Amino acid sequence: MSAESGAERPEAQRPQRTFAGNAAFGAGMLLVLATATLGAFAAVALLGRAVGAAPLSGMVPDDGNNALVVGGIAVGGLTGLMLPVILFGMVRGNDDTPRVGPGAAARKVLAVLVFDVWLLVVALLVAQLGWFLPAQVTTVVAVFAVGFSWMPLAMVPWERFGLGDAFAKRRGSATSHQAE
Repeated sequence: MSAESGAERPEAQRPQRTFAGNAAFGAGMLLVLATATLGAFAAVALLGRAVGAAPLSGMVPDDGNNALVVGGIAVGGLTGLMLPVILFGMVRGNDDTPRVGPGAAARKVLAVLVFDVWLLVVALLVAQLGWFLPAQVTTVVAVFAVGFSWMPLAMVPWERFGLGDAFAKRRGSATSHQAE
């Protein structure tokens, strides 16, 4: 084995981005930000109607309405952000990151929807504090509770359950068998 210095190694040429590629990237970013923003507004509007109408009117006190607004912003923003990204992943791919297949995309959308339900449940539970606390305190608690509600899922040691690298191992073994 020889020890090569960094100067002796051949430098890999990075592909230069074209103007069209930069314009497409900018348009994609604007689309994702627009759908995230519009999704947040839409979810807040729908939750506002649900609280004012019959389905949630008895469950949410007046001082807990802002908790549902915070939950609606999180749900709409997350869904509006992730759906275009998943759809872009289905049509865009390269050697390093292959396209997302329909089955994987459906699983990702289902995971986003399950997490949306989780966020709504957390927001609804925090809204119950409106029975005891003023609206401003309930809103602050809702921001922290909804904002950090993903933490328990991030702290689960998925590797101990065999779910940490399971997909990467399967993909790696499938590609190694295809290469042989």
